[in-house]
Amino acid sequence: MSRSRTERLVNLVICLLSTRRFLTAAQIAATVPGYEHDPDDAREHEAFQRKFERDKAELRELGVPLETGTASAFDTEPGYRIARREYALPEIPLKPDEAAAVGIAARLWQHAGLAAAASSGLAKLRAAGVDVDPHATLGLEPMVNVDPAFAPLTAAARDRREVRFDYRVPDRDAPDHRRLQPWGVVCWRGRWYVVGHDLDRDATRCFRLSRVVGQVRATGTPGAYQPPVGVDLISHVARWSGPTEHAGRATVLVAPGRAAGLRRVAVEATLGPEADRLVLPYTDVDLIAGHLVGYGPEVRVLDPPEVRDAVIQRLKEIAAHHDLPPAVPVRARSELASPAVANGRLSR
Repeated sequence: MSRSRTERLVNLVICLLSTRRFLTAAQIAATVPGYEHDPDDAREHEAFQRKFERDKAELRELGVPLETGTASAFDTEPGYRIARREYALPEIPLKPDEAAAVGIAARLWQHAGLAAAASSGLAKLRAAGVDVDPHATLGLEPMVNVDPAFAPLTAAARDRREVRFDYRVPDRDAPDHRRLQPWGVVCWRGRWYVVGHDLDRDATRCFRLSRVVGQVRATGTPGAYQPPVGVDLISHVARWSGPTEHAGRATVLVAPGRAAGLRRVAVEATLGPEADRLVLPYTDVDLIAGHLVGYGPEVRVLDPPEVRDAVIQRLKEIAAHHDLPPAVPVRARSELASPAVANGRLSR
């Protein structure tokens, strides 16, 4: 099944789950992304009807309880809805490996761009005067995001297009420029990697998505290359990543009453009059640095130096990609680079 059809079917399910009344085909066409057409154009309208009939049959084959009926005795055109009482699943116990597989699938789903389209469709329903249940699709809302480079790299691997991107290497100040023919994106030990042919080095390489800086730019034409037959992307990433990183502990100062997420994982906490001292476990420097940067000025890194330096590097990249306007005084520019950055934080 194509991605566009998958998204259309999911959005159709969200739409029909979110209403208590029957929706006509015309209302569905005006609400669900993928059904847009000119109803006055006979050819377009006929194409929509064929598409809608195929989608209804597909949902019923998948076991979705699609009901047909009318909202009142005066309605002449039938409508559609999903019986929520029959759609809901009972509690499903999962083994640890099954739960892990579901978690990975959820991360892919949550980044598929479906939530925005679904929200737009529900807004159209409300505008049309249709009663929408705000709690009907809570289980379908995204909770976790993957790295920003995930979507463009998976699209490029699917379309066989070359890409360019900047890549941060831990022991260098400036990111490197990379040209890659991506073969695929995989998850290994909780991190996402892209594997492909490095055009500048003429060799197979893999890159951690969390280290990609800025935007991924597709430069080649679709179908420009073919990955090797039978290539095992996971095995390549496992060989490249080496042994599991060492376990370490980072000491940070946190503003009183802030950074609740860090407080939950801290192994030690010392309260102070102006700041609280937390000790955080970590196994990956880049991972904890990216997490700490997200708290902005609420957190200041004390040690170890490798974590503090990684935070400083992240802040420098943020400052470089969000250039201050010319009207900002020079003093403010220097404050952005130092001393706040030297302390491992970004001042407001």
